[in-house]
Amino acid sequence: MFVEIKDQRIPQWIKEGKVFIYPTDTIYGIGCNADNEISVKRIREIKNSEKPFSVIGPNKIWIKENCECGKELLKLPGPYTFIYKSKYQSEVNKGFETLGVRIPDHKFSSLIEKAKVPFVTTSVNKTGEEHIYSIKDIPKSILSKVDIIIDVGKIKGKPSKIIDYSKSEKKVIRE
Repeated sequence: MFVEIKDQRIPQWIKEGKVFIYPTDTIYGIGCNADNEISVKRIREIKNSEKPFSVIGPNKIWIKENCECGKELLKLPGPYTFIYKSKYQSEVNKGFETLGVRIPDHKFSSLIEKAKVPFVTTSVNKTGEEHIYSIKDIPKSILSKVDIIIDVGKIKGKPSKIIDYSKSEKKVIRE
């Protein structure tokens, strides 16, 4: 179902575990309530991926409570994914002791904050394929498997910069 980003039902749908295609400050993503194991597994099937996913934290307090983070957290919201040692364990990070977290500089982040749950964030493309900046470029095979699609037109970003802070020295994973 296509909806506008101003639809007041979105936070409730997030809580319920609906699977979304949604806009960020970088590219289109696919995501769901990270605490809903069934929905996370649906995304794994859609993406054909067993890799750990990152999450959009509902707020910085959640990130501080669940991750070992530092002053770089002040850069959020923004086009960054930070990898931290984490206490959070779920289907999202599949037994890893780390978790990628971000808060995009986009209106959709405020809807996640209203839902008060962490939200899976991963690019909407299949693993290994090109990133997607417009809903019209998403294959029907993906569109047909999600519950909610939020189309805000073409996004003029690039994938988030990924920085790993889980070890003693930070490591840039993706520029």
